[in-house]
Amino acid sequence: MAHLEEEDLEVTFRMDSGYFDEELLKTIESLDCRYVIKGKAYPTLVAKLTDPSIVFNTGEEGQETTELVTSLNTWKKNRRFVVSRVLKDEEDRAQLSFLEGEEYVYSFFVTNTELSPEEVVEFYQKRGNCENYIKEAKYDMAVGRLLLNSFWSNEASFQLMMLAYNLFLLFKIDSLRTSEYRQQIKTFRLKYIFLAGKIVRTARSVVKKLSERYPYREIYERSLSG
Repeated sequence: MAHLEEEDLEVTFRMDSGYFDEELLKTIESLDCRYVIKGKAYPTLVAKLTDPSIVFNTGEEGQETTELVTSLNTWKKNRRFVVSRVLKDEEDRAQLSFLEGEEYVYSFFVTNTELSPEEVVEFYQKRGNCENYIKEAKYDMAVGRLLLNSFWSNEASFQLMMLAYNLFLLFKIDSLRTSEYRQQIKTFRLKYIFLAGKIVRTARSVVKKLSERYPYREIYERSLSG
């Protein structure tokens, strides 16, 4: 945040339940930033939903949302919570429960944004795509295997890996068709780099001759000529 102070940016932290802690919330609030953090279903928090004044609004795909202002027993101030629930699978609802609401799966989010409950849930769900980027960088760019002895050497190596990864993402946006945009680095290598073919010597040049049945032949040859 020290690097961003002069950028005049509106920063919103989006975090999973591992960061559901009041001390962290207080730190973010002291920076005058926003947050959407997934909460843990503590009994004291779940019990708030039995209040008759709590009304869930039905949205798309059967998802229902509501909001309340409350705190945990150990917290020093109330904060805004958004609650989302969806019906469990039919087989999971087969055994009836004496407790009202047991047929639902609940998710809790603490936030200081002004987004509507539906927008809060939608904003947090976009975090799932970030997980895909992390997984791709971890397995396809090997960022999880920094084995150098020096911390700063590892840091420099990591930055170079991230630079290469971001250049690849920009390449996908600029050069690939929409239907291929979601392909990962490993898939890209198999389709366009690790190609099954044979080396052919013609005059003074050596070229790689692709199989007639190679499904991406036209795209590959067009990329070479372009």
